[in-house]
Amino acid sequence: MSRRSPSDPFDPPAAARLRIDKWLWAARFFKTRGLAQDAVEAGRVRVAGERVKASREVRLGDVMQIQVGDLGWTVTVLGLSDKRGAAPVARLLYEESPESLAARQAKIETRREQAEPGSGIRGRPTKKDRRLIHRFNDYG
Repeated sequence: MSRRSPSDPFDPPAAARLRIDKWLWAARFFKTRGLAQDAVEAGRVRVAGERVKASREVRLGDVMQIQVGDLGWTVTVLGLSDKRGAAPVARLLYEESPESLAARQAKIETRREQAEPGSGIRGRPTKKDRRLIHRFNDYG
């Protein structure tokens, strides 16, 4: 079995070969590589609409749909990096589609306008609150 020479065009350099889970971590979509792997395996990351494995190699120009919680991104890969850097540097690795950005901003705005469930509840219920709870649940 012969080894390929370093100048072999069919063997891209190590920097050009990068797992999708490592790229997602470096692009700061997930806090850990393990979370990125779990998301890929759960089908929350798609490349060109297809489910992929965490070991799939990322290529420049790949179009990804990434779902994190209730927010979704549609991005085009512009750069490869296996190092996690600052957020402004990580944003240079991809370009988000205008439709994705608009949908994500609308979702964030809707969430901001809605009151958080239970935000008015502070601490334990008072005696009056407990009586109302019992009356509502038909305890007595």
